[in-house]
Amino acid sequence: MSNVAVIGAQWGDEGKGKIVDWLSEKADVIVRFQGGHNAGHTLVVDGIIYKLKLLPSGIVRKNKISIIGNGVVIDPWALLDEIKQVEKLGVKINNKNLYIAENATLILPVHRELDGIREDSKNTDKIGTTRRGIGPAYEDKIGRRGIRVMDLANKKNLLKKINTILFHHNSIRKGLKKKLVNKKKLVKDLIKISPKILKYSKPVWKKIDEFKKKKKTIVFEGAQGMMLDVDHGTYPFVTSSNTIAGSAFAGTGCSPDTINYILSIVKAYTTRVGEGPFPTELKNETGDKIGRKGKEFGTVTNRKRRCGWFDAVLVKQSCIISGTKGIALTKIDVLDDFKNLYICVAYKLNGKKIDYLPSSLQEQTKIKPVYKRFDGWLKRTSGIKKWKDLPKNAQKYIRFIRDYCGVKISSISTSPKREDTILLENPFK
Repeated sequence: MSNVAVIGAQWGDEGKGKIVDWLSEKADVIVRFQGGHNAGHTLVVDGIIYKLKLLPSGIVRKNKISIIGNGVVIDPWALLDEIKQVEKLGVKINNKNLYIAENATLILPVHRELDGIREDSKNTDKIGTTRRGIGPAYEDKIGRRGIRVMDLANKKNLLKKINTILFHHNSIRKGLKKKLVNKKKLVKDLIKISPKILKYSKPVWKKIDEFKKKKKTIVFEGAQGMMLDVDHGTYPFVTSSNTIAGSAFAGTGCSPDTINYILSIVKAYTTRVGEGPFPTELKNETGDKIGRKGKEFGTVTNRKRRCGWFDAVLVKQSCIISGTKGIALTKIDVLDDFKNLYICVAYKLNGKKIDYLPSSLQEQTKIKPVYKRFDGWLKRTSGIKKWKDLPKNAQKYIRFIRDYCGVKISSISTSPKREDTILLENPFK
């Protein structure tokens, strides 16, 4: 059995939650390896809707182990609230089915506040963050002043760490004429929740190695999408972590030979939340129609997503960088009512055709999409479970994506329901 890493190949919101849940039926362990509670996954299982943010998608299944890796930044209060909400839906969560990396960095209230201060400032560009403190927490991690899960176990050490982190943050707040952090309250609040978080704390790298030796099947679950990668995305309109498949190794402590199959989740059209370049965006009735039919609102923020035609240039680039072996194509049913469909097959920049998304923000905002037109199928695909039952024009559309990107289509999702999936290649074999 192979171990599979699942990532988004666009700007997130590709439907990773459903696919990971579908894969987790055959997996033993499901691991989150980057991001925070700024990215949500919506699962529909047996008619019950689960909206997850930090918890891995496998948590809703019995006899599975869910792991939050060290690459994730964790808001402990948000996590405890999420656990409470999921338990209300009948899911039991304990230290037998949920592990948290002891070296994962915590998101503190000061991080959330700084996120909001920056977004509201007239002196900085608006990135369109979720204001949940993700970026500031990663900054403190890289700045070597972050507070980690393991730090909650020792009050004396915790106080020392808080002094270090507040020296930095209070300096910033003082300069911005903002109220300084209440140290006593922060310490009190952290100490209060410490036992509730520490009971899940484990050396995750060691546990994954043990599972590997026992031949357990592991799914590594990414958040956001590759075009939000802090190095390879539309910088600076990106998230604060690496979202490509390679970050699964650093974000969990597993060795490169642990993962055998990279599965990229790809939506049959393109969406984006927040600010930043979007070459195929449709600022018209067609874009609005895609949004309505696809119910394109963020799981976490409920923000309306920007919608556009499928960008094959962008997806191919994502697949190359992550070493994708298979594409899970989602939301094909959203396109059922369109007479004409378009796929971006190149960009025009300064009068010349190019076949990749450049790294420069200035160039990203200048490029114009070059489209190939396809006849729509104007037939219902929702709920179809076999390739042969798809309309011929839908098959043509999907084959083109496969051939252009040079990657097999491993599955096709035809509705939000887990069972409405066409399996063409089993990633576990």
